[in-house]
Amino acid sequence: MAVNLTDLSLPQLEGLKTQLDQEIEFLTSSIGQLKVVQTKYVEAKDSMNVLNKNNKGKELLVPLTSSMYVPGTLNDVENVLVDVGTGYYVEKNVEDSKTFFKRKIDFLTKQIEKVQPALQEKHGMKQAVIEVMNVKIQQLQQNQPSSPMVGPTKA
Repeated sequence: MAVNLTDLSLPQLEGLKTQLDQEIEFLTSSIGQLKVVQTKYVEAKDSMNVLNKNNKGKELLVPLTSSMYVPGTLNDVENVLVDVGTGYYVEKNVEDSKTFFKRKIDFLTKQIEKVQPALQEKHGMKQAVIEVMNVKIQQLQQNQPSSPMVGPTKA
């Protein structure tokens, strides 16, 4: 059911604008979260390039936390443990891991592309509501008689 914006009162338009602001904030946040996860997968896929025969046996730092590391040696350059979600890890070879990460990146890209048009549509709707509100405010100001200056004036 389509509603003509010009038929709505200013308080109704304000409520609609508030609702659109909330929806825009939600969609923007969703896109941001998808991009964060996508970036993690891109970094994971790119880090697979370190796993080659030339680096076998090299020393490296293994993270225990985000700020604490222990020294280690790279022994297996052909297999990795991949976090597939909800705390499950699967051993995969390097090529399968790259394919897995590419698939995840592509999926997230498609999800972002699905949300983007909805966000643009909400922005357009919000702009239309603001324009109608401005017209109504101008009409109200024009319909109010201008009040004469009160108090004595000195010439």
